Order: sequence, then C-alpha cells, then structure tokens
Amino acid sequence: MTDVTPSAATARDAANVTAYLEASMVPDPETAARYMAPGTRIVFTGARVFNHPSEVTAFNAGRYAWVKKRMERLDVVPGDGVTTVYSLGTLYGAWPDGTPFEGNRYVDRFTVRDGLIVGMEVWNDSAERLLTRHGLTA
Repeated sequence: MTDVTPSAATARDAANVTAYLEASMVPDPETAARYMAPGTRIVFTGARVFNHPSEVTAFNAGRYAWVKKRMERLDVVPGDGVTTVYSLGTLYGAWPDGTPFEGNRYVDRFTVRDGLIVGMEVWNDSAERLLTRHGLTA
C-alpha cells in the first residue's frame, strides 16, 4: 500500500494516466511505458492484446496515417488499493489514404495501482466509421 493519502493517490494516478496518454500521442512509447507496471496488458477494441506501448504505436501506424486524442474529461474512481481512470474524448487524424477524420469517440479504461498503470482497455468508433466509409451500414 502507498504512504500517500487516498485523495493524493487518486490525483497522482489521474495525472500519470494523462502523462501516459500525452506520451502515447507524440508517439513516444518508451516514455509512455514508464507509467506502466511490468506485464501490463493493453486490450484494444476487437480483443487485440498488446504488451507494450510500442506495439500499440505499430498497430496505430497501420490503422491511421496519424491519430491524436482530444481528451475531454477523466472520470476517476477510487477503489480498494486501485484507482480506475476513464479517459473520454474523441480521436482526430487521417486514415491511411490521407482522408481526415474527427469526432471519433473513444473511451480508455485504466486500472492504476501505486501510481502505475496495471491494466488498460480501449474502445473507439473507428471500426464503425470504416464500415460506413465502405458503404456498410447495419
């Protein structure tokens, strides 16, 4: 257990999630990894599992020409020994063919223990938007 007060730990955990996300957008996966505990699994939409931010950077390089997040808010939920941090906002950038996009909703859910991210789950509307671009609506 950490020796900081619960409110200070919660604030630290939220700040570390923000720092992780900012480093990820550079992209600087090595700096982002400093905010993660060893062995952290990053689970993306479609049940894609990554073990390091560099794997996420490589995945995104194939999915987007470039992508950034407009972080609209953090919802921070203190728990018993962990903090759950939700980052909500929209993605903007360009598809691989250079077509720009914006307003692509995302939710990232982080589990943080003692200041380090120990779990991350990612959801966004990219798949829906790609289906629509290709004339598939259901």
